[in-house]
Order: sequence, then structure tokens, then C-alpha cells
Amino acid sequence: MFKKKSLILSMAMSSLLVAAACSNDAATDAHDQDENNATNDAVEVELEPVTYHYFNAGAAGKDLNTNETYIGKMLEEKTGVNFKVEHLVGDINQRTGVMIASGDYPDVIVPDAAIDALLDAGAFIPLNDLLEEHGPNLLEAYGDYLHMFTHDDGNIYYIPFGATVNEFQPNPNIDQGAFWIQRGILKEYGFPEINTLDEYLDIITRYAKENPEIDGMRTIPFTGLTYDWRFFAFTNVPNHLAGYPNDGGVMVDMDTHEASVYADSEYAKRWLKALNELNAEGLLDQEMFVMNYDEYLEKLSSGRVLGFFDYGWQFGTASNALRDAGNPDREYMALPVVFDEGIKDQYIDPPAFTGNRGVGITVNAENPERIIQFWDELIKEDNQRLVMWGIEGEHYNVDENGRFYQTEEQIEIVNNQNFRDEFGMTTFEWSWPRINGTFSDGNAVEARRQPEVAFASYNDDDKEYLEAYGISTFAELFSEPDERPWYPAWSANIEQGSPQQIFEERADEILRRHYARIVLADPADFDKEWDDFVQAYRSLDVDAYENFFTEVVQARVRGEW
Repeated sequence: MFKKKSLILSMAMSSLLVAAACSNDAATDAHDQDENNATNDAVEVELEPVTYHYFNAGAAGKDLNTNETYIGKMLEEKTGVNFKVEHLVGDINQRTGVMIASGDYPDVIVPDAAIDALLDAGAFIPLNDLLEEHGPNLLEAYGDYLHMFTHDDGNIYYIPFGATVNEFQPNPNIDQGAFWIQRGILKEYGFPEINTLDEYLDIITRYAKENPEIDGMRTIPFTGLTYDWRFFAFTNVPNHLAGYPNDGGVMVDMDTHEASVYADSEYAKRWLKALNELNAEGLLDQEMFVMNYDEYLEKLSSGRVLGFFDYGWQFGTASNALRDAGNPDREYMALPVVFDEGIKDQYIDPPAFTGNRGVGITVNAENPERIIQFWDELIKEDNQRLVMWGIEGEHYNVDENGRFYQTEEQIEIVNNQNFRDEFGMTTFEWSWPRINGTFSDGNAVEARRQPEVAFASYNDDDKEYLEAYGISTFAELFSEPDERPWYPAWSANIEQGSPQQIFEERADEILRRHYARIVLADPADFDKEWDDFVQAYRSLDVDAYENFFTEVVQARVRGEW
């Protein structure tokens, strides 16, 4: 039986072997080798060509062979391994259900939401011995997190994404939750400071009444994303307004570490009341609860939406479309809006590691050590730099202080989707073992998190807004995140069919049904609609759900995952 202590001991022994190998090489070969290369030399890598089937159920994308990309070809030359990558089409549960029923699995699976079903079916092999023998670089990168994805039986069945190494590096731009405003509105009214929900809604409604049409189209003062699984972008709002980060369906007390739901809290009531009043004034998007995701993006891209709440990563295509349209005042700016003055915003996520998702090797894979060897090569710093930055001198430069930066031309190159596809950035930037944070030299792992790159990407119009608010990056409007060692609570392992999973499914149904009624109700009926919702919501076992997350949070605070 493989235990966590055994793995940690193995890591320590690997480090000693690496040091010895470096010393011997220096004595016999009369040249120095860095620790990563020495570690890699200690693992015998077979170069006989082999192709594995890599099924990604977590993201859409273009199916391809990794050796069709620059990075994939380079890694194949080093390891002999190529992957035929397939992405999910259709329903994830149906696809994985067929796999489970037949026992016919791809060699590698990124299972996403189907992870519990595949684990229960015994689809994944334990990786412990493989990591000890063939994954020294993986062990080094994930060393602080191993206990977070080691299962109760002592086994590791998958490698999560995004281990933070060295220093945590927040994004200079906002890619998480925020209240977004068409930034020309801020210019129109002299770049006012907007902190509270009332201030935010007041400036939007004022502009909407003065500008009922934009470019010949009816102005939409406020909208929101409520479609399908993205409904959380609507239900999470009161939590953020109250000064909490996205811990899922609960907010966690910073002192007691007790978790409580907020769906029927006074925070939620206050948020829905504000929307109800907007609706009564004809200032709320009437299609907010019925439009799909594409329709939502189309509206944002049109330039007639004045404000909305969302997570930056969800509407990148709309942001790009607005920039390409060439009217910079129609673009959106993120604001850290809270209910009241004195509430510290917590929109920027604190350092986090999501240990309940990842990529695993299935029982059908032959010679699984070859897969581990590929991953072990991929995780090395020089290869992560290729994935995240490209080639020095072509796609980024290094200044006299060792800081990475990009010129406008380089930024344009690496942001071009065709280049990213062909080079392999699109393929390897997620859904594979990878690192976050900073490299050992202090540069951000992700180019987008490097302040020098963010500033270089700003055009003169962007700088007008930055200068008006006395900031050098847009994220500087937001507070630094408080430390939350349990974060995110939503990454707790909730199994299919468990009381917590059933609660979330039923609660989601209730919220979808009642929140729309509450918002769209006649103001005279608001309290009745709210009371009906609370009664329905409290018919569920809320206490048990809260107790579950309280236990999860408090265990994590104690260092138990």
C-alpha cells in the first residue's frame, strides 16, 4: 500500500540522487548540468514511437495529434510519445457511461464532471509507483499538494492541473468575477469612483435614460448570464457583493471557519430586490432568463449593453469583438462593486489548488510509464516556458534584470489563434500537468500574469482610463485577496448520489425557478415571491449541507485534505 509519507520520503531520496548525479557528472564530464536535466537523466526514457488516445471531456477543441504542433513534435523527439487528442462532443455522462459499460477506455482521460463515475468504475490505474520511478519533475512540482489528491486508500489516480510553484501571481487584468461597465460611461461623467451597488446602478440608469439607443439599437442597461451550468454567474453575485470570493454555494466566516449558504440570505434578497426595481423601471434585459450563451455573447458584442456581472474568462470572445470593432469607449471595464462602503472586495481569487479534477491514465493503457515520462518532460521549466511564453527572442524578450517582456508585435503574434494552435500553446496550456505561479527566476509562468506584458498590451485608449484612475493595470482597482487556506470550498469531493450532490441539484432547480419569478415580479409581489422561494429552499436539508462544508473547511485549515 502506497502512503503519503512514502511518497514524500521518495521525493527526498530523489533529491539526494539528483545531487549525487550532478556531482558525478561534474567530476567525470567536467561540465555542469542543472538539476532538472540531471533528474531527467536518471530516468531511462524509451524512444520507440508510440501514440496514445487522449480524451478530453472537460473542454471543447480541435481534435489533433500532438506531434502536429511545434511543442508536441519536440516532446515526441525527446520521449517518443505522441497523443491523438479527442474532445467531447455531446453529453459527458452518456459518453463516459458507454465507456464504463463496455470497459473500453481511451488511454488517457480528462474526465471533468464524470471523474467520480470513472473512479468508481475502476477506470484509472494508481500512479504512485509510476511517479516514484518515472516522474521526479512531477513530484517536485506537485510536492506541496500531493496530500490534496491522494485518496483514502493511499493512491493517486489522476494529476490535477495548475500546481502553484514559487510565488502566487495574480492576473494584472481581471479574468474572474466583477461588475463590468461600458467604460465610455465613466468618461462621460468624469471618471467617478464607483464602489457600491447603488453607485454602479445609478450611473448606468442615468446613462440609459440619456441614451435610449446606441448605434440605432435599443440600449440594454443591465443583463446577466443565466444559461445552463453558467447560471452560477448569476447566483454568485450576492456573495461577491458581501465581500466574499467564489467558494461555491457557501460563504465562509473568516474567524470561525463555519460555512453558510447565501442563496436565501439577506444578501441575496437585497441583490434580487435591486434587479426587481430595475425591471420595474424597464431597465433590465427582458431576455436575461431565456437567452442562451451565444445570444448573451452576441448582445455584449453589439456594444449596446451598459453593464453586467460575469467572470472575465466567460466572455473573452465578446471582448475581442468589441476591440476589433474599433470603438474603445464601448469596451468594458471591471469594477469591484460591493453592497456598502467599508466592505473589502474579494473578487481576485486567493491562491488556490483544485484537487478534485485532473487527468488520469486508464486500465487500457499499455506501458503507462511512457505517458508519465512525457508528462514529466512537459512539466520542466524550460518546456513550461515554451507553452506559456514561446521562444525567447521570437515571442518574448528578457531585459537586463532578467524580466520577461513582449513587444506589441510579439503580443500580436502569440495572441493569434492560428499561431497558438500550430505552436501548441492551445493544446498544452490546460488539461495537462502544468504549473502556475512563477518560475524559479521570478517571472510569471503565464505571460498574461506578467505586469510588464499587461502594460505593453494596453493601447492609448486603455491608458486614458488607467491614468484617469491612477493605476498601471486594471486589476489595481481591486483589493488583494485575503489568505484562505481552504480555498476554494467548492473543490470538495462531492460524489454523485451523495446528499450534498442531491442538495445542489435540487437547490439549483429551485433557484432557477424562483429567482426569475422574484426578479420579474410586480414590486408589490416581491415579498410574497421571496417568501415562497425561502419556503421551497428551506424544505431541503440546508443544515446538513452547511455542516458538510464547515467540516471540509475546518479540516483544510488543520492541513487535512
